[in-house]
Amino acid sequence: MRRFALVVICMIAVVACDKHDPILPGVRTDIFNSGDVNVRGDSIPKLAENIDIEPATECPYRRDDKNNIWNGERKVFAGFPTANSVRTTATPVCSGVFVYSGLSTGELVKINPATRSAVWVADIFRPSNMTGGASLVDIVVSPVVYGKYVYAGGLGDALCKISASTGAKQWCTPIGVAHDFIVTDNALFVVATDGNLYAIDTSNGDAYWRTSVKKQLRPTYANKIITVGRERFNAENGDKIK
Repeated sequence: MRRFALVVICMIAVVACDKHDPILPGVRTDIFNSGDVNVRGDSIPKLAENIDIEPATECPYRRDDKNNIWNGERKVFAGFPTANSVRTTATPVCSGVFVYSGLSTGELVKINPATRSAVWVADIFRPSNMTGGASLVDIVVSPVVYGKYVYAGGLGDALCKISASTGAKQWCTPIGVAHDFIVTDNALFVVATDGNLYAIDTSNGDAYWRTSVKKQLRPTYANKIITVGRERFNAENGDKIK
């Protein structure tokens, strides 16, 4: 009987870890439902000629390889190390008095450094990426705070728009992200781990268009042209410029 009870406890623990592994303190949001990217094949309306990207607020915080976040020698957040992770240059992002950081556990956390506490935690991965025990779900690029929202993507096949105040997901789309991306009012441009450049509708997470790229690199934007390495694309419709 004791052996049976132990087995049941282990099964419950495994199921719990399948959804949230590990469970960090603070309010958290559910993992989004799996599905395919909805590619509409539309042109982007009212696209600006150039994008005014505000300079990032100076942020003195850093994340170590054990998911702890530091301000100099002062630890402001204690995370959990993971067995499976990749080397990253992603750094926390400051906005107001708060700090936003992706973790190798596939979680995005909003931290109040004054109280050293997590305001909320959002899971940035699909449920299938937590099965098998060997999946990489790292968030290896810095999140982007844009207006009232935070955009974050990771290796767990997820790119999400999140309310900066509550941590509630506005939408998530199943795109793996390993390189910095560009956010505008109505479009997000990202080179995904599947080898495609996407233009994502920031209102609902659909893709305006999708096109393949030769190299997975950070995109740049100028004169309604997206450049990835030596390739150039019409930002409105994704057509390659020869």
